[in-house]
Amino acid sequence: MDINGSISKLYRQVKMMLGIGKVTGLSDSGVIQRVQYATAMEVRGDTPRMAEFGFSSGLPAGTDVVLGFLGGDRSSAVVIASNHQSYRHAGLNAGETVIYNQWGMYVKLTKDGIIVEANGQPVTVNNATTLKATATESVTLDTPRLYVTGDIIDNSGSNAVTLKQLRDAYNEHTHQVAEVESGSSTVTSKTTGNPVE
Repeated sequence: MDINGSISKLYRQVKMMLGIGKVTGLSDSGVIQRVQYATAMEVRGDTPRMAEFGFSSGLPAGTDVVLGFLGGDRSSAVVIASNHQSYRHAGLNAGETVIYNQWGMYVKLTKDGIIVEANGQPVTVNNATTLKATATESVTLDTPRLYVTGDIIDNSGSNAVTLKQLRDAYNEHTHQVAEVESGSSTVTSKTTGNPVE
């Protein structure tokens, strides 16, 4: 048995187990994401990319990837880590976490609170049966206009009347006008001339 030959073969396989490449293409259909990558020696497509459960991202072209070659076989690669130098969200403090994209949007968990940066784009929450925000001090909506398609109830723990019902009651209410004619006659005013819409 050639011990030196076996050790040399094992050494070559270990050296071939990891590599670095750059993403040149992406397919995110099917049961696993697949990328095309380029190294100094080759361009290879249909390479599976492993990621943590519950998190997925589409790697932009030019993303650096760490490649694991199963059994040291260059034809059996798996992407096991990635980083894009141009888009990486830098400046985190110890303990902070961020999810981000290449367009400057991010959600950042910091020691002092959570920051959602939409970078001038819309934020949408879909198909929630209820949406609840609990704040111990206040909620501020800094917006030129607030749109609500349904009814609004304030003091909801003790009040069941909607703002629409209050608006309708105001628009329909009248006042008795005392002693506007000779004698002691009393008349009823018309409804308000300035209804609340």
